[in-house]
Amino acid sequence: MPEAQRPEGGFPVVGMIGGGQLARMCQPPAINLGVRLRVLSEAPDASAAQAVPDSRPGDYRDEDTVAVFAKGCDVVTFDHEHVPQPVLQALERDGVAVRPPAGALVHAQDKLAMRRRLSTLGVPCPRWAEVGSVPDVVAFGEATGWPVVLKTPVGGYDGKGVLVVEDAGAAAGEAVGAWFERAAGAPLLVEESVAFRRELAVLVARSPMGQAAAWPVVETVQVDGVCREVVAPAPDLDRELAVRLVEAGLRIAAALGVVGVLAVEVFETVDTDEDGHPGPAFVVNELAMRPHNSGHWTIDGAVTSQFEQHLRAVLDLPLGDTRARAPWTVMANVLGGEHPDLYRSYQHVMARDPGLKVHLYGKGVRVGRKVGHVTVCGDDLEDCRRRARHAADYITGAIDG
Repeated sequence: MPEAQRPEGGFPVVGMIGGGQLARMCQPPAINLGVRLRVLSEAPDASAAQAVPDSRPGDYRDEDTVAVFAKGCDVVTFDHEHVPQPVLQALERDGVAVRPPAGALVHAQDKLAMRRRLSTLGVPCPRWAEVGSVPDVVAFGEATGWPVVLKTPVGGYDGKGVLVVEDAGAAAGEAVGAWFERAAGAPLLVEESVAFRRELAVLVARSPMGQAAAWPVVETVQVDGVCREVVAPAPDLDRELAVRLVEAGLRIAAALGVVGVLAVEVFETVDTDEDGHPGPAFVVNELAMRPHNSGHWTIDGAVTSQFEQHLRAVLDLPLGDTRARAPWTVMANVLGGEHPDLYRSYQHVMARDPGLKVHLYGKGVRVGRKVGHVTVCGDDLEDCRRRARHAADYITGAIDG
């Protein structure tokens, strides 16, 4: 794989490992910033490979492949968090600027590492334990209350790698036993099942020089573990809680040494003070160290998108303005259904609603797969929600009127 020619004027080359839609959506801001994006994709026709000229297929798990890819890159960053730690550490030993660095990224790759570190920092988390057997799960459930949530520490996303265990009988059942068999002696994570009001997300960015910025806190609507809708800003969010959430996101980014975009997914809960008065609170559910689905609204709804900001951050450029462009922005994910002809319905929703922004990812349609998103900005929240939901459902064929 030959090295890419450096852009005119000495502008840098950003290498992104992973050829999904996140890498694809980094290409427009890379062009606008004058930098070259280079992508190591999973396949020649991957989502990003269709849009980024300097793309080449390769195995992100292979140390030699990644090392060759990184030659000529000023910085290497990621479309996903699955690159093995030994590969990342080898890049760093070779002097490659890996951002976020391996020592930070491990907290997004390994949920047990994340829980240990966040607990040390005093960040609110669900009650949790590292478990190595069914009796461990039963003991945790009896101590904290049923149901509990069993998780694989590595590799789960979009609801995968998560098992709700209703009671001690279920813990002793075949499903839980099979999880421990597949773990082959590696520990699993068990957490209390959190009673929450809704799910929120905090999106921040941090640069090597320590500059940081945050977007408004958003509400995410999940269906079967998959995000269907994001509302920015989160409606009716207590102002004090919003401040605490942003402070937590910035503190986590600094303490873990994150460089780039960090998404902190949280559960909003109801707590009580010393006098028994209810008040808003939160616990952290997940971390992601890359552009994130909860930030797609920023392409059309913020002065600086998460994708431009991620490039700015990993290159140690001054960060951009994160203010919203409109009182409300609603992003609805387009999930694959039984309707493969997206282009025809795409044309229809654009004609029906000229204010709508449609982003499709060049992916084949598969039931439940994220194949795009639509965004609506405006002054009326319910109008934005209605329009975004209608367009997303029409494109996938869930509705035909």
